[in-house]
Amino acid sequence: MSSVQRLAASVRENVQTVIVGKPEAINLAIVALLCRGHALIEDVPGTGKTTMAKALSASLGCDFHRIQFTPDLVPGDVLGVNFFNSSKAEFEFRPGPIFSQVLLADEINRATPRTQSALLEAMQESQASIDGVTSDLPQPFFVLATLNPVEMEGTFPLPEAQLDRFVLRISIGYPSAEEESAMLERFRGAGQKLDTDAVAAPADIVAAQGVVDTVAVDETVREYLLRIIAGTRDSRDLRLGASPRASLALQHAAQARAAMDGRSYVLPDDVKQLAVPVLSHRVVLDSSAHLRGRSAEEAISAILDATEVPIEKD
Repeated sequence: MSSVQRLAASVRENVQTVIVGKPEAINLAIVALLCRGHALIEDVPGTGKTTMAKALSASLGCDFHRIQFTPDLVPGDVLGVNFFNSSKAEFEFRPGPIFSQVLLADEINRATPRTQSALLEAMQESQASIDGVTSDLPQPFFVLATLNPVEMEGTFPLPEAQLDRFVLRISIGYPSAEEESAMLERFRGAGQKLDTDAVAAPADIVAAQGVVDTVAVDETVREYLLRIIAGTRDSRDLRLGASPRASLALQHAAQARAAMDGRSYVLPDDVKQLAVPVLSHRVVLDSSAHLRGRSAEEAISAILDATEVPIEKD
């Protein structure tokens, strides 16, 4: 078992002491972390989005901060502020919660677009600029954002530029009857805390990210990936196809998935399995497709069905 495979297995098992079932949702969050990306967890209220994010953060042994996004939140509440220290007669910088290794942006769509944009530079370049001074963020830097799609009152839609910064979108979904029964049995006390111990260290994560970078992507796999991307740009169901940043995100995510499986090379199946969570939030559905009840996920799935998967020849 490779070092990345061991790390992923340890984190997944630790998170599952809190989240009953949902191994694929947990795997996707780990994929985002390993490819130096960020994850958007979108689902209806009460399905465990915040709980999974907190359990994952605790498992990683990283410095953690949480921001509860509200309409009155301002960029300074995220980035930090310069204030005048009267005792020292000079200005000092008080860093905001963004200066952490794992940041939970809870209900991110409740903040105004101005505040949401404060995260753009940090998510793309792992740095923050405050009053003309640019500072590097600690490594690893990982943003987990939660979003409730059904509560539209008092929310602000995430712009395409913001959505494009998330390497993938995760939907947890309702548990099965067996999973929900196991959850009720495990957490019978209403005030029971969901504590988890760290099973990794920041240095382990940075090392694993370096290993992911070395995972090979064969030319045939890359061509398959590019055909999928081209399909999003030619699809009648989509008004806006996947960007070049989306191509990079899909390749990096596939590399992380391969490393988690203990492989040093990417398979076409890695790309196919990750195409929907990586691409569906980056494309814009055409109005006619929307009127027909079509979703972005269905449009991507149709493109995958129409794209020939390369087969290894003897």
